Amino acid sequence: MLGRTLPAVAAALVASTLVGCSLVQNHAATAPAHASDSALAPVKGELRTVAVLPIRPGNAAATPDGRVFSTIHPMDGDHDVQLIEVTGPHSYRAWPSTRFQTRNGNYSNDTIDSPLGIALDGEGGLWITDMGNHLGKTRIWGFDIASGALIKKIILSSDVAPEGSFIQDLVVDRERGWIYLADIANPSLLTVDIDTGTGQRFDGFDAMEAQPDAKMVINGEAIQFGGAPASVGVNPVTLSEDGETVYFGAMSGLDWYSVPTELLRNGAERDEIASAIDRVGPKPVSDGADTGPGGTHYFTNLNDNGVDVMGADGILKPLVRDERLDWPDSVRLGADGWLYVAVNQLHKAPPFSGGADEGKPPYYIYKVWTAPQAPR
Repeated sequence: MLGRTLPAVAAALVASTLVGCSLVQNHAATAPAHASDSALAPVKGELRTVAVLPIRPGNAAATPDGRVFSTIHPMDGDHDVQLIEVTGPHSYRAWPSTRFQTRNGNYSNDTIDSPLGIALDGEGGLWITDMGNHLGKTRIWGFDIASGALIKKIILSSDVAPEGSFIQDLVVDRERGWIYLADIANPSLLTVDIDTGTGQRFDGFDAMEAQPDAKMVINGEAIQFGGAPASVGVNPVTLSEDGETVYFGAMSGLDWYSVPTELLRNGAERDEIASAIDRVGPKPVSDGADTGPGGTHYFTNLNDNGVDVMGADGILKPLVRDERLDWPDSVRLGADGWLYVAVNQLHKAPPFSGGADEGKPPYYIYKVWTAPQAPR
């Protein structure tokens, strides 16, 4: 299974390092024609460029006031930044400061190691997962967006995040004080109490496992990992607007499920959780997902270079199809009607290619308009 060997491979990667830059090389010659500051009103499914990057974004998110943040994907090798704020179409800065970034490969307890998942908590905080490929421990970092101050750093215990875990996606309910995560290596959902830092793992459920018929085929090529077809368990995890429901599904899966958060928070028995897991509807082979108001779900569609949307009616529809969406890794809704998408050609990275990195910078953060045509 892909997820069971990803952590070790990612930790061993040594890629060409971009040394601590705050100004990204201008890629105007290769940037898409659509400008994010277009004066034209957007139409549903329209794709616009937010950032052009020389290094792979991991997951990206946008604040209500339009600030855009992104992790840097661990499979892109060692860099002097791991968490950035986009400051322009071709520029970024280390965020919240260089203090928390690992430089020159000097990973420590005080700096970010291998981040990926990113989430806003609705109360002014930004949270990331840190898989700890170099230090060997999984951490969660929370930062205050306004000040950049550290809210909390949580180190997950070995029983919650055992060796070999690949805990990448997360959602945060700061009002209730809980974080929900997914481990794709040993397919599980996790809960973490923000105040105490204690957590619990829920595994052994069929709904969290990869499905054999969910093939990963991108641009006509069957995606391999270690000489075998890529097959990945539970990865996207989202939260309902009221915080009462966690939604989840396998990356290599065609079904989207739900479970009441109350059961996870209370550590309910396995049988009770199993009976409460409900199929919400279909999903594509996807690396990222988000859930918006009214129970509308958005998914990256790896096989079709796109993003799909499923409404409360349970019908899955294409939102956008575009060859520029070359492995759309994550989607996060902004407060302005745009859906932010990190695109990083991940299937061309060494863990997938089996050799040299076949990805060709630049990489992108896009935004897709999700509503009917905007008013002029």
